[in-house]
Amino acid sequence: MRFAIATLLATATATTPLMAQDHDSMDHSTHQRPAASEEAPEIDHSQMDHAKMDHGAVDQDIPAARPTPAPNAQTGPPNAADRIWGADAMRASREAVYQEHGDMQMFWFQGDRAEYRMRDGKDGYLWDVQGYYGGDLDKFWFKSEGEGSFGEPVEQAEIQALYSRAIAPFFDLQAGVRQDLTGPDRTHAVIGVQGLMPYMFEVDAAAFLSSKGDLTARIEAEYDQRITQRLILQPRAEVNLSAQDIPELGVGAGIDNLELGLRLRYEIVREFAPYVGIEQEWKMGGSRDFARAGGEDASVTNYVVGVRFWF
Repeated sequence: MRFAIATLLATATATTPLMAQDHDSMDHSTHQRPAASEEAPEIDHSQMDHAKMDHGAVDQDIPAARPTPAPNAQTGPPNAADRIWGADAMRASREAVYQEHGDMQMFWFQGDRAEYRMRDGKDGYLWDVQGYYGGDLDKFWFKSEGEGSFGEPVEQAEIQALYSRAIAPFFDLQAGVRQDLTGPDRTHAVIGVQGLMPYMFEVDAAAFLSSKGDLTARIEAEYDQRITQRLILQPRAEVNLSAQDIPELGVGAGIDNLELGLRLRYEIVREFAPYVGIEQEWKMGGSRDFARAGGEDASVTNYVVGVRFWF
């Protein structure tokens, strides 16, 4: 019995040599150790005099921080390239770029309204055209408006010649002369602004001082609401004002007249768009009294058919 137990223990020890090893009895001194020259020297920092150390010398050994890049034409201040090429060389280059890409002279003409007007009594017509010739900053503008009834002399017509100077990205300051082509002979000095307001409202506002000393003003605004890429609904408003009564013209002080219109146009091509619409006109204040005294209606509704074009 004792012999059998001893045999089993001997067999178990022989089949599990790794598990049976006693690490406490192992001689680790025989393992290879790094050479003394490879070992980091032991430093006693408590014996070091930090006050005598030249930290400036240490700073010289540390690579300097990456320098801030010089401003360039995209991220730096205006005319940053002058630092590299010189102001004289860049001035000539900018003038060449401006002449070739930013100072092109262009001609543009638009018939904003050319329409037939159906109303009580005799039907009428209206034209409203404008255009310019010039560059980005300076332009020569011309404008003409007029209206009348078929079979009768033209009721109202004018033409303007204006110098225009850009004062903002979307606004021009305009000044010049206006000549009335009907009624009493009058020439007006003109000053105004024209441009595109926020939310895409086109505005044309001007004050007129006539050769008779009459001061009047006109404000026009319109907005293109695209229903589709070609179908456009355009609300339009116009108000005329006067600083004084002008009996020979049938104009009263204050608000002379107010026009509100709505036109729906279809752009067959971008440059040519027929339209239909409706417009309501009201004479106001003293102008209404002048109209009634002359046997005219103070309120007129016009159903319009016309075309808008430009080139």
